[in-house]
Amino acid sequence: MLAATFAAAFATLYVAHSVGDHWVQTSCQSADKGRLGWVGRLAGARHVATLTATKLVLLLPVAALLGLHLSTLGLALGLGLDAVTHWWADRRSTLAWLAKVTGKAEFYGLGTAAHPAHPVTANGAPAAHLGTGAYALDLLCTNSVF
Repeated sequence: MLAATFAAAFATLYVAHSVGDHWVQTSCQSADKGRLGWVGRLAGARHVATLTATKLVLLLPVAALLGLHLSTLGLALGLGLDAVTHWWADRRSTLAWLAKVTGKAEFYGLGTAAHPAHPVTANGAPAAHLGTGAYALDLLCTNSVF
């Protein structure tokens, strides 16, 4: 039963993460959460608060429907640790530092103008793409708690 509970919670929280990061997060939160100072810290905190609420709103009905036994302490600790690590990674400078010290700085810059092989059109204009290395590392880092 423990494995089934883990699997159901993981799948639900993974989907909730995508919903919270892409549908619930505001454009201002996304643009400001990496800024220096209190503007960035507060934008990140607002984003993490709505993300955590999204995870809880999706997880509780799934747990009830499937009869999962989730403790209040476990939920608080798990979602709390998830919130802290997500806020840390979304500060951008912190994730960039982690990428640098782990030898992933080039991958972190993938898809941006800072990368030597950044995507451009035939006439040299920036090309559309589906994401960056920073986004991929953020996604992996912030989904690793569950």
